[in-house]
Formats: sequence, C-alpha cells, structure tokens
Amino acid sequence: MSVQRKEGYSRMGRDSRKDKNEGALDKAKGRAKEAASSLTGNKDKKAEGQADQDKGTLKKKKGAAKDLLS
Repeated sequence: MSVQRKEGYSRMGRDSRKDKNEGALDKAKGRAKEAASSLTGNKDKKAEGQADQDKGTLKKKKGAAKDLLS
C-alpha cells in the first residue's frame, strides 16, 4: 500500500512540473505575440498574446498548487 502512495506522489510531481513548464511556454508564446503585435499594430494579436500569458500564469499556479497538495 505504501508503494502505491509513493507512485501517486511521484505522478503528482510530474504533473505539477508539466503544468509549470506548459505555463512558462504559454507565457513566452504570449509575450512573443504581444511583441509582434506591437510591431504590426494588430490589436487582435495583442489581446491573444495577453490571453496566452494569463493562461500561462494560471497553469503555473495550478502546478504550484499541486506541489502544495503533494
């Protein structure tokens, strides 16, 4: 039974790292879109970039919350 718990915690750790990494990637992608939109003046891309950054922030917080629970 203790082996199952350890596996569960291990999986939780991988999931939290995955969420944090995906969050960082989304934030970087959002910053790139926002920077490109500044050059082109495309307001839709700027909003899309901000949304990607927000999505990334939420994923990173989700990963941090999983760390706290494990």
